Amino acid sequence: MRISIDRYWLMLAAGVLCAFVANAGWAQTSAQFEAARRRMVTEEIVGAGVRDERVIAAMLATKRHEFVPLVLRSKAYFDMALPIGDRQTISSPFIVAYMTESLTPRRTDRVLEIGTGSGYQAAVLSPLVKDVFSIEIVPDLGRKAERTLRRLNYDNVHVKVGDGYLGWPVHAPFDKIIVTCSPEEVPLPLVEQLAEGGMMVIPVGERYQQILYAFTKTNGELVASALRPTLFVPMTGVAADQRLVQPDPARPAAVNGGFEEPVDESGHVPGWYYQRQVSLETDSKAPGGTSFVTFHNQDEGRGSRMLQGFPVDGRRVEAMEISAWIKCEDVVPGRERDMQPLVAISLYDKDRRDVGSYWLGPWRGSEPWHRVQKVIRIPTAAREGILRIGLFGATGEISFDEVRLSPVNP
Repeated sequence: MRISIDRYWLMLAAGVLCAFVANAGWAQTSAQFEAARRRMVTEEIVGAGVRDERVIAAMLATKRHEFVPLVLRSKAYFDMALPIGDRQTISSPFIVAYMTESLTPRRTDRVLEIGTGSGYQAAVLSPLVKDVFSIEIVPDLGRKAERTLRRLNYDNVHVKVGDGYLGWPVHAPFDKIIVTCSPEEVPLPLVEQLAEGGMMVIPVGERYQQILYAFTKTNGELVASALRPTLFVPMTGVAADQRLVQPDPARPAAVNGGFEEPVDESGHVPGWYYQRQVSLETDSKAPGGTSFVTFHNQDEGRGSRMLQGFPVDGRRVEAMEISAWIKCEDVVPGRERDMQPLVAISLYDKDRRDVGSYWLGPWRGSEPWHRVQKVIRIPTAAREGILRIGLFGATGEISFDEVRLSPVNP
């Protein structure tokens, strides 16, 4: 095909202009990502109590947007888990930083990671330790994470596709082990592959009720220290076959929704996780029993919330009632739409894709105790949900009691 000289130069100029605009857009996006990352680290990680300067530096340097799907990059620096495909998620930035700090990483450590996922946790660990040996049971995820880590020059991270329950015995013993999926009990092979005096950080427990533990191996046995309630995707493979407690998706319910259980050994409200700026209070005039929770926040935009997961099968549950007692004092919503107090429900399908969101609220000003409720239809595709309560960036105080989820018979 013949093109005139004038037309050739016109096309070339247009191509250069398009490339310039694209590069300018990329540069602007990179700057926006960096600003969002700094805000996230300042508000959601340092603001939530992480103090290890090396861990903070690693979180600032690690580009989380490189590890999430393109369609979710706008949410990369929100403090939330995000789906990455194959029913798996990338953990929230705070929990990644918290687990990393709890592991007390040293430059000489050889670390085993169970659950590569997107590769983000391994990337955060990479500059802090000598080597990271990471295992992913889902082949597509493992290969994709390995490509991402290689592209970003994380040369001391070694990825293997396999069942993390079995560990990686050829490289054992490990100074540290970090597990980013939850078995019901600590896998024996991991205990055997942990060096004497080594540390393991792992979430253990039922599917939707887990505790994050730090274990130290002393005289061949694990000595436990409970860190906080949490929620991770379940460990699959051998661990799934050994699970004794199975959730009932036909009976969704809030655990400890009346807050009558005392704080646990880690100082947190049992049954709830990712707790920020919340306290358990006692009053004989509480709507149910004698205890309730109060969220406090004086800095607009700062996290003040807690959450829990629950099973629900939309093929077996057509509708569900959400209810709670609330009171508030001097509540002022933030300037952003999501900075307001709520009782919120998010529902997900079998692949952990969002299939619906519902809420009670928002509230503002000051109100005495009163009951709020709503009946919601459950999408047929729903398989699990997340219940959230709190101020979510609003300022003031809000209290909750008798938070309930109840299936509604047709």
